[in-house]
Order: sequence, then C-alpha cells, then structure tokens
Amino acid sequence: ADNNLCQTLNLQRRSEELLYQPEVVRLYLSLLTCSHNHNTLEAAAGALQNLAAGQWAWSNYIRVTVRKEKGLPVLVELLRSDVDKVVRAVAIALRNLAIDKRNKELIANYALRELVGNLPCGQQHPAKNLEGDTVVSILNTIHEIITDSPENARALVQCQAVQKLVAINKSSQSTRETKAASHVLQTIWSFKELRNSLIKAGWNKSHFKVSVEKLMEKRKLGASRLTRILFSQYEGFLQATSERKHFIRAGRPAVGLMDNKPPPLDSWV
Repeated sequence: ADNNLCQTLNLQRRSEELLYQPEVVRLYLSLLTCSHNHNTLEAAAGALQNLAAGQWAWSNYIRVTVRKEKGLPVLVELLRSDVDKVVRAVAIALRNLAIDKRNKELIANYALRELVGNLPCGQQHPAKNLEGDTVVSILNTIHEIITDSPENARALVQCQAVQKLVAINKSSQSTRETKAASHVLQTIWSFKELRNSLIKAGWNKSHFKVSVEKLMEKRKLGASRLTRILFSQYEGFLQATSERKHFIRAGRPAVGLMDNKPPPLDSWV
C-alpha cells in the first residue's frame, strides 16, 4: 500500500512538473497569438489564468515565464477584443500575473489604458457593452495593479479613470460593480501623496467611498427585481399549466362517471 501511495504521489508530482514547463506556456501563447477562434482564445487565456493563480512556487515560476516569453504584450493586445468572454479571461489572467512585482510594473505601463477603456461610464456603456462579470473582473485587475503602488495609482488617475469609477460607484445597478469600483477608489484615496492633485481636479473624499446605505439600497433593489422576475415566471407557469389542462379537456371525448339510462329488465346489473 505504501509503495502504491508513493507511486501515485510521484506520478502526480511528475504531471505537475510537465504542466508547468516553459513549453506549455509557449503553446498557450502561440494559440493566443495565432488563433482567431474565440473559444480557443478564451480557453488559452483561462489556462494561463489558472496556472498563474495562487502563491505557490509553480505559480511564481509561470508568472516569470510568461514575462520572459513576451506573453504580456500578447494578453494586453487581446483586451481590445470585442468578444466579452475573451476580455474577461484575459483580464483575470493579467490580474494573476500582476502578483509578480515586475509584471505589475509592466502591466501598469501598457495595460491600464486598455483596461480603463473597457469600463462603462455611468449609464453609457462602451461599444462592446461588456457584461457585468467582465466589468467586475476588469475592476479587480485594476485594483491588483494599484495595490501597494502609488506610482501605478497615479498612472491610473492620469488615464482619466476616476470619472468612470465614480460614475460606476454612483450609477451602476449592480452591487458587485459598485463594490469593486469603490475598492479601487478607496485604494486611490489611501495614497496621501495623490490627494492634493485629486482635490485640484475637483474630487473630494466623498467621491472615493460608498455608503453602506447605498449598497443596502442596491441589494434591496436587486432582490426586489429578482422577486418580480421569479413571480412573473411563476405566473407564466400557472397560465401555461391552466391552458394545457383546458386543451386536454377540450381534445378528448366527454365520458360520464355514471350512465343515467336504466338497466334492461333482464340485466344482471
């Protein structure tokens, strides 16, 4: 039993080593560079996203390998895609890659403008009209890029991001979008060296936080909207059931439960 366990562990370790080889990274980057299939692009970006997740040794190795293999520019270029699922997968991959300090610097220099460009501005969504999950992923990536980096936060402000972030915080009907945008705003405001320039640009502390009351209001609004949807679906189900029963009754011959004619005199009944 011990020998079998050791063999299983060795096989698992060997499989992990094969999965995290530079050749695997090159393969995914080649797909991201050459393929025009949206499903392939999403899958390849998702694979890098998973390999670069977490804080263990293999993930650190993958983050460095992607940079050395010139993979960051490939991913940044795909942020310009018009396909929602591709943008989302790439944004999450960049977020995980940005855990590496050097990657974070490079992504801040070359990807911030593309990330901000994909954000909605209040009620006006960009031409891509990205889904809420994708917007949240982009906001989380931006948050990772500026965390512990006032330089990156300053670059974000220079990309005219504050206007969009404040608009999302104020106008979005999604609690998740509001929460993600408020985290980015709070992180920006936490850098004291940026506050003077922010105030000069017309912003103040109230723009960089979201009230608990506002979040609760949006959650209640979302819950009431969900209740209305479910109730509407239930009404539709009841109506469809009623119509089906009516159709069944109308389509079959009427059969009485009792025969009102008296039995013949010689009947055994």
